[in-house]
Amino acid sequence: MRLAPIQRHATAASSSAGASSQATSTTTRVASRFQSLPPSASSRQVEQSSRGTLTAEEVLGFRDEFPILDQSVYGDKPLVYLDNAATSQKPRRVLRAMEEYYEEYNSNVHRGVHALSAKATDRYEQARDKVAAFVGAGSSRDVVFTRNASEAINLVAYTWGLDNLGEGDEVVLTVAEHHSNIVPWQMLSQRNKFDVKFAGLDPKTQSLDLDGLRNLITPKTKLVSFGHVSNVLGSVNPVEEIVAAARQGAHPDCKILLDACQSVPHMPTSFPDLGVDFAVCSGHKMCAPTGIGFLWGKPEVLEAMPPFMGGGEMIQDVYQTHSTFAKPPGKFEAGTPAICEAIGLGEACDYLAEIGMGRVEEFEHEIGAYMYRELVEKIEGIEIYGPSPDQAPRAALAAFNVEGLHATDVSMILDQYGIAVRSGHHCTQPLHQYLGINASARASLYLYNTKEEVDQFVSKLSETIEFFRGG
Repeated sequence: MRLAPIQRHATAASSSAGASSQATSTTTRVASRFQSLPPSASSRQVEQSSRGTLTAEEVLGFRDEFPILDQSVYGDKPLVYLDNAATSQKPRRVLRAMEEYYEEYNSNVHRGVHALSAKATDRYEQARDKVAAFVGAGSSRDVVFTRNASEAINLVAYTWGLDNLGEGDEVVLTVAEHHSNIVPWQMLSQRNKFDVKFAGLDPKTQSLDLDGLRNLITPKTKLVSFGHVSNVLGSVNPVEEIVAAARQGAHPDCKILLDACQSVPHMPTSFPDLGVDFAVCSGHKMCAPTGIGFLWGKPEVLEAMPPFMGGGEMIQDVYQTHSTFAKPPGKFEAGTPAICEAIGLGEACDYLAEIGMGRVEEFEHEIGAYMYRELVEKIEGIEIYGPSPDQAPRAALAAFNVEGLHATDVSMILDQYGIAVRSGHHCTQPLHQYLGINASARASLYLYNTKEEVDQFVSKLSETIEFFRGG
């Protein structure tokens, strides 16, 4: 009986503990596995972007790929999903890829010699390749899978931060940060006794006060961490200018972390080109499943960081007296990973790259500006937070309040019409406090939303206001 050869990806983590020869073999495979990546996803994005913005017909075609959108709620109300800044919906090809994993090759990855494990390992590591290409990484070794962006930030905080931030040091954030980019640094500061400082907003535009941020950066600054796009203000932060300010005025060892959760799903993004040291993202906002996200880091920075958690997968060898650890990214991925979710994320990267992120960005600028104008022109007493489209490019979202009405009440009535928006503080309580409000309602768009849906939202918002005011 002749056995067919099994083709395998080399493992991201090391081989099992204590087997020196196997460890040596694994090291060789790892070295050959993590090569510089061809710019496959980036090239496709550029190529597709040359076709111009998405057409109305294409958007309708996209909607057919998202089965959840084809439904009615409360009996006969067609669903209008405008909560994409919280999570996006998933196309059929992502759902199929995940289903195929469980139906055809469900197995644990790395170290297994049987066919199912080999195929699962291949697909898992191919997903890492796809993510790396999608964000412009030079190697898939620079991409660490996590549960979400929150875990990715905590990973940085409790590895690099734990070792490098101490008494007398400063961390500079912005008041518009998601709680995930505030709370870990506050918790660590209580332990390591460094200071956390916040840059405010330009009162004219309600976008980042760049001069104020520059003034906060001193030779004591060891970390500058900020969001690429605000999930409330819709503002796009000038990454290159912030990086330049940090490189010029901060401590020589200062690191820069970018929260890219609201940018990677909506625009072409190359982390190395932006000049940051770390970047984080969650898959569920970019057509991938929940439970998977990633950290990108400069290779020399990741190499110098200690492990995040201990356990299987992240080791090189384990002895009774000590352990040695795998190279990145395996060093940071203890235990059985979210295999199916990672495969879904890779498929989502393929899906978005084939559409072209430049085209997505242009479409969203157009439909986002349309929604902003319609709200301003047709809804009396509305206040939309963040810069207007005439002041600066902004994301396709609108966080707002209507004079005299509570955001949650407005959102609940809109829900009765089938309009799904979000209300509350959107995990940005410091920003809401800064703006002098308790909550806001937020409508956020994606590549499958239409102008007709925007019109319906604006119309039903007007009816909602009339309901509360007894009109």
